[in-house]
Amino acid sequence: MRASHSDRERAIDVLKAGFSEGRLGQDEYEQRLARAAQAETYGDLHALLADLPQGPVPLPSPVPQQHFPQPQPVAPRTFLPAKPMPKTNGTAIGALVCGILTPMYGLTAIPAVILGHKAKAEIRKNGEEGEGLATAGLVLGWMAIGVAVMIMLIVIGAS
Repeated sequence: MRASHSDRERAIDVLKAGFSEGRLGQDEYEQRLARAAQAETYGDLHALLADLPQGPVPLPSPVPQQHFPQPQPVAPRTFLPAKPMPKTNGTAIGALVCGILTPMYGLTAIPAVILGHKAKAEIRKNGEEGEGLATAGLVLGWMAIGVAVMIMLIVIGAS
């Protein structure tokens, strides 16, 4: 397929970027500029840009696009906007903190278990991060409760 003036201008912009980034030497840059200005087809432009990070000029599809999903961007992943990271559930953090504080304060085992169960429900509902934190808080809380119950049984049995 024949290339238009705007296709040649886009190719020249990619070459300029490659030169300014130090990916092309002066001589090679000038040779490619001359070839881009004279390019007649998309294939000619593609050959000039294939080794540059901005990627080649996309070749037009001979099949109508109405039956297919939109094409993915040509830019490499590093140039695409970053996807936001899912936030960590605050209740899960609270469950872990209460679980860690249990050996020092003892009474934080019960809030660790309650917050852990609450955090797991919120994570399933909202798709947040922090499942491992909630599980760790639950385990620490239930372990502390189990130790407390065992100590109580030993004290009652000894008397």
